[in-house]
Amino acid sequence: MTPIPLTRRRLMQAGAAGLALGGLGLVRPAAAQVPVGLQLSWLHSVQFAGSYIARKNNWWRDAGLEVTLLQGGPNAPVEPPVVAGTALIGISAADYTAAAVAQGAPFRIIGVAMQKNPFAIASMPANPVRVPADLVGKRIGMAVANTPVLQALCTLNDVDIGGVQVVPTQYSAQPLLAGEVDCLLCWETDLPVAMEMQGVPAETMLLADHGYALHSQTYIATTDSIANRRAELVALLGGEVRGWDTYRADTDAAAVLTVETFPDAGLDLETQKLQARRQVPLMFSDLTQANGFGWWSEETVAQNIETLALLGRSVTPDLWDRSILEEIHG
Repeated sequence: MTPIPLTRRRLMQAGAAGLALGGLGLVRPAAAQVPVGLQLSWLHSVQFAGSYIARKNNWWRDAGLEVTLLQGGPNAPVEPPVVAGTALIGISAADYTAAAVAQGAPFRIIGVAMQKNPFAIASMPANPVRVPADLVGKRIGMAVANTPVLQALCTLNDVDIGGVQVVPTQYSAQPLLAGEVDCLLCWETDLPVAMEMQGVPAETMLLADHGYALHSQTYIATTDSIANRRAELVALLGGEVRGWDTYRADTDAAAVLTVETFPDAGLDLETQKLQARRQVPLMFSDLTQANGFGWWSEETVAQNIETLALLGRSVTPDLWDRSILEEIHG
């Protein structure tokens, strides 16, 4: 039997039933744990600390799940394990999901961890990029594959991309530190963190603050799972919600747990602490304060559709399915 996730109402019902059974001298047998996979989008780090917190506190086991956290990475794409059923949920991003759906994958976005996209332009304080117009005349280090991202930002802000010199670089802060480029296209939570750990604080301009609306670290599931495995989806995503709410209350503790859980991953504790703090404004907003972790609105979906169109992806609002979150937060 598929276990039913515990809501406040069900806990009250279970308590009443337990009292009645106790009075009769009866004991309920323990429910079997249902094995499920959660496919992470990258290598283990504090980026997924909410999941580690949920597992450590046995919140998934208490809800009837035995969860395996499947590490991602450059050679471990998120979408295939979810289609194959190896993972019940995958952590992806709206553009990757849109691309997979265009190829026939039956995905829906069921939760949004990062309310703000983490893409940023990092620069030096002596030669800052604070608004998109500052890019004109600058050399930007980036992967050529991310050119559509830069083009979308320029289009959204009426900046002539022809005035920006793209310098293909590896994903490293070194070209900026060496003066080979004026700025870098990167994630707010990694290269700027690495620079600060070297004692060189960077200026960062979040693309999300200038019209680039694209949900990141999104939870995806198949339409079949949403139709037929709802209880497991609610239990799995519900554990994530509790984990991330706990993370927000003490990001340093989340970093310590991450490093202790993966001692062979080469993680530096102080770097993980700084990354953990810098993730908070990306993951929590007035919207999540009002409605709960992972939430989105019709307005944010419309903004995502506009950005995806600039990236060459045509999607409709039904790519997002909020029914699982509504059951969790209801």
